[in-house]
Amino acid sequence: MIKQCAPPPRHHTAYEQPWFVLNSSRYSVMASEHPAISHFYAFDVAQSANLLAVPDGCVDIIFDCDATRPTARICGTPLAAQAVELHQNHHYFGVRFSPGVVPGFINVLAEELTERQLDLLEVSGFAQRIFENIVQSPLLGDQMRLFNDYLAPRLMGKTSTLTAMVIQQALRHRGDIRIQQLEDLSGYTSRTLHRQFSQDTGLSPKTFCRIIRCQAALESLNTRHDVSFSELALDLGFSDQSHFLRDFKKLVSTTPSDYQRKMAQNSYTDRINYA
Repeated sequence: MIKQCAPPPRHHTAYEQPWFVLNSSRYSVMASEHPAISHFYAFDVAQSANLLAVPDGCVDIIFDCDATRPTARICGTPLAAQAVELHQNHHYFGVRFSPGVVPGFINVLAEELTERQLDLLEVSGFAQRIFENIVQSPLLGDQMRLFNDYLAPRLMGKTSTLTAMVIQQALRHRGDIRIQQLEDLSGYTSRTLHRQFSQDTGLSPKTFCRIIRCQAALESLNTRHDVSFSELALDLGFSDQSHFLRDFKKLVSTTPSDYQRKMAQNSYTDRINYA
């Protein structure tokens, strides 16, 4: 029998959505002490065209704080770069859960979230009670406190110890870990690993590791200016540079060289305010 436990220890890398950052007039991030939450964020959309969500293995809750028609949606991770509808000049507040964590206060299965966006108020009675207060609060800190005070006790989903181990190992190895290694570490067969992990996260272990590996590539491209793509491909365990380039383009919608050029031209790291 596989035991149930709390979500795995929170990693220390904040996976921002790069195209959200570049299309915002301001983008703020606030760290969370709760292990189920990666971070909170807020942004104002400057340009709504060509907005894409990149696979990050995370569930997000996004509140549109529009004064006339506020909304809230819960979004599962995409499996490839996916178009997202956000409205120009609207202010958004977001909650990004830690990779692989599905919040416990929603009434949907993990697999029903992957690649989908659902109306939060339709799948969570708890969220309805704080929705108006959150969308009417002007400050990120106040919105974060409202979310924490009411929903934090209900964040913990039923993540198994086996799934927690897979997530921890995937993050530790930056996605470069094989199913055989996970079998050896856990003592379970690949079939059991796949069944339990998919039930808890809505993803297969292989897909999750692929996403984390892509996120590791993004982190390197965002923070380093002297990246050799061939060395990065080797460092992340790709069979060759061509494999890395193909995978990156599918998940991020552009090539690593074009991505790095856009990040540099738009001063990506300077656009993020870490509160």
